Amino acid sequence: MEVSKKDILLGLIRDQQPITGRQQLQLSWLLALPAILAQISSVLMQYIDAAMVGHLGANPSASIGLVSTSTWIFNGFFMAVMSGFSVQVAHRFGAKDFRNARNVARQGLLSVLLFSCALAAIAVAISGPLPHWLGGSEEIRADASDYFRIYSLFLPIGAVGYTASAMLQASGNMKVPSILYIGMGVLDVIFNYLFIYRMDMGVAGAALGTGVAETITTLISLWYMAFRSGELEIGRGKGSFRPQEHVLRNAMGITGPLWLQNLVMRGAYVVSTLIVAPLGAVAIAANTFAITAESFCYMPGYGLEEAATTLVGQSLGARRRDVARSFARITISMAAVMMTILGVLMYLFAPQIMALLTNDAEVISLGAKVLRIEAFAETMYAVSMVAYGACVGAGDTMVPTALNFCSMWVVRIGLAFLLTPKLGLVGYWIAMCVELNVRGILFLWHIRGDRWLKKILTP
Repeated sequence: MEVSKKDILLGLIRDQQPITGRQQLQLSWLLALPAILAQISSVLMQYIDAAMVGHLGANPSASIGLVSTSTWIFNGFFMAVMSGFSVQVAHRFGAKDFRNARNVARQGLLSVLLFSCALAAIAVAISGPLPHWLGGSEEIRADASDYFRIYSLFLPIGAVGYTASAMLQASGNMKVPSILYIGMGVLDVIFNYLFIYRMDMGVAGAALGTGVAETITTLISLWYMAFRSGELEIGRGKGSFRPQEHVLRNAMGITGPLWLQNLVMRGAYVVSTLIVAPLGAVAIAANTFAITAESFCYMPGYGLEEAATTLVGQSLGARRRDVARSFARITISMAAVMMTILGVLMYLFAPQIMALLTNDAEVISLGAKVLRIEAFAETMYAVSMVAYGACVGAGDTMVPTALNFCSMWVVRIGLAFLLTPKLGLVGYWIAMCVELNVRGILFLWHIRGDRWLKKILTP
């Protein structure tokens, strides 16, 4: 079987062979490109998805926007558990300990499934009163509750699917998860069209369409991971799904700070929703669509964040700290350049981008204003995004959580409380722009030395 260029370069890391700066740049790109292409597809599907709901009117869009930060919180909890195991898989692949890598992957799948089922039960229980707690107006509460309830029922399925993809990425396989993400985006649009329009389900149809797309993708992901992945193939050979003590201990050392990080970050997003909600349906819709519109700038950032996690994790597993540090710097620099270019394009074409998502003139005008403010944050946001991915790959999660706490709660929320009552949604986005720049500076300060590379996982 022909060996790919990516596998050859990963082999240099695992086999303690010299790897040049040019080869590191090439490997970073080879791992990031499939993830970036998946992000492009995902963003296009988000645009189509948002446009489908947007053309129903401002209130349906606002109902989804109202609970979106709450879905981020629940997603963040299971993704933290997922990271606790996927980082260990990356380290074991770097150390060429393939048998134990497969065992950790098995244990991670079961742990995420059990945890996400408990999480889903909580989410379903609060779906009724949640829109009221978030300050939503009476006319959008019913749709918001329906959307969040359906999302909650599909949460365990989505969690297991994302975990399977994360394990494949940790092994160095970025291509298959990316193809699966692209496929899920296409399915999402198809099912959303069917449920929203053909079956006239409105906002509930958007949640159901996404859930069905996630279910199909999860089944394919598990099948591939179990029987077709040359790196994992957990369905073949011996191995237990029962979590082992030292694996759980390592996982909690990574996951615990990430849970705190989730509360810090997503909790701040919920507070942000409370700040924006009183501004009315137009402001909520503009805020929601602007966040979706801005996501096209994130494409290279998220792709390189995933690449940084895998490259740093495998380098440290191979006991090559210098290579891990070099990969962090390369991926951060690549993301900063690419997101700066996209930020310029977003500034220039903000009204046209918003018009793709909604035909409401007020929403388009307000959304374009805030997008142009946010364009000045993309460079440093890229830095913080990829630096965070590198830290996760190293198992260093506590300090990044502290940095995010200071940035989000002191800078963003503090400024938002001061500026939003005076400037409306524009004031909130000014606060966001300032905060993202501060966050990037804090992460640059953190990774300037070696302390973030010193996390040791139990073999």
